[in-house]
Amino acid sequence: MYCKRTAVYVAGGKLEVYFPLFVDISEKKILVVGAGKIAARRIAALQMFTEQIFVVAPDVCPAIEKLEKEGKVILSRREFRESDLEEKEIVLAATNNPEVNFYIWKACKKRGILVNVSDRKELCDFYFPSIVKKEEIIIGINSSGASPGKVKEIRKKIEKL
Repeated sequence: MYCKRTAVYVAGGKLEVYFPLFVDISEKKILVVGAGKIAARRIAALQMFTEQIFVVAPDVCPAIEKLEKEGKVILSRREFRESDLEEKEIVLAATNNPEVNFYIWKACKKRGILVNVSDRKELCDFYFPSIVKKEEIIIGINSSGASPGKVKEIRKKIEKL
């Protein structure tokens, strides 16, 4: 049986809804292509759950440089190559070049690798949640890409609790 993506109708049109799935990524090899502010935020969140983070980017922000020096990421300072996808199970395309992000998406789809494209929510196999972690409790918050501001607001309220 084939199941279509679930859609919810909201003011202004249709919104695809993603199932919230908590997955053990501790042994997954994760590739982040790009090393700017968005990549740094996502890497910071991923570090709570895995130590196998590979980063490829010719230009690197100070936060990611610090992570490399601390041995928390494996950094390749160069342009993305399709061979970077070998043995990777999750990929985040977070470059500032939409054409490169699209190329990464196509390469991941060809290989069956889960991919998140920072500038094109319609190309994402998964959305990156806003995370609240308190001891063993983890809360992931997401709006299926529709309202990042609202998600941030709710995360801050939950953190205060």
